[in-house]
Amino acid sequence: MLVPGFLAGDPSLSRMASWLKSGGWRTTRSGIRLNVDCMEPTLQALETRLEETVEDTGRRALLVGQSRGGTFGRVLAVRRPDLIETLVTLGSPVLDQMATSRVTRAMVTAVGLLGTIGVPGLFGRSCREGACCELARGQLSAPISEDVRYLAFYSREDAIVSWQACLDPAAEQIEVSTTHVGMGMNREVWMRIATLLG
Repeated sequence: MLVPGFLAGDPSLSRMASWLKSGGWRTTRSGIRLNVDCMEPTLQALETRLEETVEDTGRRALLVGQSRGGTFGRVLAVRRPDLIETLVTLGSPVLDQMATSRVTRAMVTAVGLLGTIGVPGLFGRSCREGACCELARGQLSAPISEDVRYLAFYSREDAIVSWQACLDPAAEQIEVSTTHVGMGMNREVWMRIATLLG
């Protein structure tokens, strides 16, 4: 399953999906159109989709998440290790979701303000500080089962997310040379994934 970052419809994950298919993998997209909803309902929808995919294929999933999608993937790996064989995060600030560029923080803040005043389908202040996403926030830093392999890709050239926030001690940390947006379509990333999963 492929989970996009802050804005869905990401062409980089479409290219990665095509590449994985060419290697014999069956891919499923997350179903997220715009990744701006509250964390908990998004996770519940992803968990349902993941359950269906695993039931359909008969094997645990390779879950790939880019940026915010990787934070969702990490929570799902804590919640449902029975569904995930390998988690791959691409430029995902799992240690601090707000460890982003000023422009990105400004966009996130604007979406959060709109969600806080009641615009439906947008995360709000309660997602970061309130009870609605408390469980998910806790699971984001909880230990991951040893049954789940966890590969965290990061790049010092990432101008969107602080690369240090991607260095989860629970993961095999893999440094690559690419931009944040380019991470899902970078040949080096693909080859490293292929070698590690080999």
